[in-house]
Amino acid sequence: MKLYRLSMSCLAAGVLSLGLATGVQAQSQPTKPECIAPAQPGGGFDLTCRLAVGGFAETGILSEPMRIVYMPGGIGAVAYNNIVAQRPADPNAIVAFSGGSLLNLAQGKFGKYNADDVRWLAAIGSDYGVAIVRDDSPYKDLKSLMEAFKEDPTKIVLGAGGSIGSQDWMKAALTAKAAGVDYKKMRFVAFEGGGEAVTALRGGHIQAYMGDAAEARTMLDGGTPIRVLAVFSDKRLPGKMGDIPTAAEQGFDIDWPIIRGFYMGPKVADESYDWWANSFNELMKTPEFAKLQEQNGLFPFDMTGNELDGYIKERVKFFTELADSFGLIKK
Repeated sequence: MKLYRLSMSCLAAGVLSLGLATGVQAQSQPTKPECIAPAQPGGGFDLTCRLAVGGFAETGILSEPMRIVYMPGGIGAVAYNNIVAQRPADPNAIVAFSGGSLLNLAQGKFGKYNADDVRWLAAIGSDYGVAIVRDDSPYKDLKSLMEAFKEDPTKIVLGAGGSIGSQDWMKAALTAKAAGVDYKKMRFVAFEGGGEAVTALRGGHIQAYMGDAAEARTMLDGGTPIRVLAVFSDKRLPGKMGDIPTAAEQGFDIDWPIIRGFYMGPKVADESYDWWANSFNELMKTPEFAKLQEQNGLFPFDMTGNELDGYIKERVKFFTELADSFGLIKK
């Protein structure tokens, strides 16, 4: 009889424990999930949010529909300040970021806040820098372009869709550095976007375009007369870009991943943060997400939680040192 009572007590305790666990899980799931895109509709931040919204909707991992909130300003600075100062504990809000966000953080463009002031949640994909020339260019590989660049920097005009200090400018500056050319002597033309830069390339106004792999793949698929000399990645990219060698393979140390992902407020409870991290881990293992990732021109780069936090901190440190070496950090 005592054994029966003990068994019933254990069963009751187990049910209670299960109920509590289920309650915690239910409480951890956001009730009004939203993805903040730190820009106007369209562009990379919007793409990042749409990828998460579409993925969670197709897989059913998130029971509540997620909405996208646009918060433009300072290439991410307004959203960063908003989530840290006004919504630090909000379990519903995730904010999109990119490699450009990290570069801006490194240069102090997010005001008084730094990389330690948010909880880095998940990276869901990456793009990579590339060096592009016209398909009839005399430069058949990165080495031949670099040799001409080093011989006479004034004859090689580099172009990209970004101003001084931007990601695209950095790719050009790193290319100059790898060629042994003082970045101050390089001729760089900033365009409003990649489309204008490609038009200038095709018109012969610039000799090389510092672009991204995803857009290069789209251009090649569409028949644009270009040649990709190198990808700025630590290894060759999968799929259609697999035949293009890395800069490192050709003897030049240029590595420029452009990650996309999300962060949360600094005071979000561990239960909520863990729910989001686990949900992204689950999402990124699904075929539905892999298809969406491919459709949006992103390459696999799946990382969450502490691993991502460590990567972000290392990347910001690298960007800080890099920006300082190019005289972009105000003393």
